Amino acid sequence: MSTIYIMWLRQLKRYFRSKPRMIGSLGQPLIFLLAFGFGFGKIYSQAGRGDYLQFLAPGVISMAILFTSVFAGIEIIWDRQFGFLKETLVAPVPRLHIMIGRTLGGATVALFQGVIVFGLACLFGFRPELKALPLTLVFMFLIAVLFTAFGTALASQLNDMQSFPLIMNFLVMPLFFLSGAMFPLEGLPRGMALVTALNPLSYGVDGLRMSLGLASFYGWGLDLAVLSLSSAFLLVVGGYLFSKIQI
Repeated sequence: MSTIYIMWLRQLKRYFRSKPRMIGSLGQPLIFLLAFGFGFGKIYSQAGRGDYLQFLAPGVISMAILFTSVFAGIEIIWDRQFGFLKETLVAPVPRLHIMIGRTLGGATVALFQGVIVFGLACLFGFRPELKALPLTLVFMFLIAVLFTAFGTALASQLNDMQSFPLIMNFLVMPLFFLSGAMFPLEGLPRGMALVTALNPLSYGVDGLRMSLGLASFYGWGLDLAVLSLSSAFLLVVGGYLFSKIQI
């Protein structure tokens, strides 16, 4: 457990010591929250759907967690190039513990980032119900663990730091835009409905909406089950791929 704790603590220290990273990672969620929330708000209300900011905010919170989680994987490539990963892997500790510690650290950072965006959304007019706030934090943490493990698994197979952001954007942007974060899932064409149903982030966004007082499309039980199983599966896959890293 000490190995997991040390790697977890390292991820947190790297985050809190980098003030530009903390501030810069808020830029994209704020743009989506303000530009789309207020820009499309009138159109959304005229369609009889209510306040668009109320609908959009859980999706933007999910986006902040998603991007922070996935891009935590680039630190593996960084550590590989600067030799820290080699020193870590030759230590007499199981590689699985190293991977779990890094993943939990990245997920904690992503959770913290999501909480900040949640607070900013409330500042700009988002009015959630807080009676299920512990469940909200559970959904946020599961999203963070799921996609930190995903980023770790992918980074374990890459050596080029420049290729990681390109591949991640190719994968992450469709995950976000096809999750229902920006549009309702009701009444979608059959093909698009199938794609959103296969997207694990859809269940994270839906679970967040439900826990914050909005209507759920899939039901919180299914949301929680899909996120939990997907997180466990990617932790296993990520742990296996990380254990096969060659330095």
